[in-house]
Amino acid sequence: MVTHSSRGEKVIHAWNGVFKALAAEPRRQLITALNDSPPTESVTLPDAAISPMVSPARDKMIVELQHNHLPALEHAGFIEWTREPFSAKRGPQFEEAAVVFNALYDNVTDLPDTLVVGCRRLESEREAADD
Repeated sequence: MVTHSSRGEKVIHAWNGVFKALAAEPRRQLITALNDSPPTESVTLPDAAISPMVSPARDKMIVELQHNHLPALEHAGFIEWTREPFSAKRGPQFEEAAVVFNALYDNVTDLPDTLVVGCRRLESEREAADD
């Protein structure tokens, strides 16, 4: 029997997993890149995980992706990735992460400037909403 308490714990666990997985910028960039791509297509790494606002050392980013970011997203079911070719695609739970970004984009005009100014994607979404 599934109790109200056990369902509640599953929901809490799911939200904790989403926010933990999206706690790092390369992970957010990758989810955004996949969300902007057709559902069955892969994106090229490390390019899809690099923020357009920062120029990290490419070799360092590849190591961080392989040993930290990609396994975290894969463990949550948000992505599947391969080393050859170095790429990622949507995982079976991808929508759990994508819905967070879609909600942000849908409500970008309500977000405080501190979360928008300097973020190219959100700034462009806000400009489009203002038109």
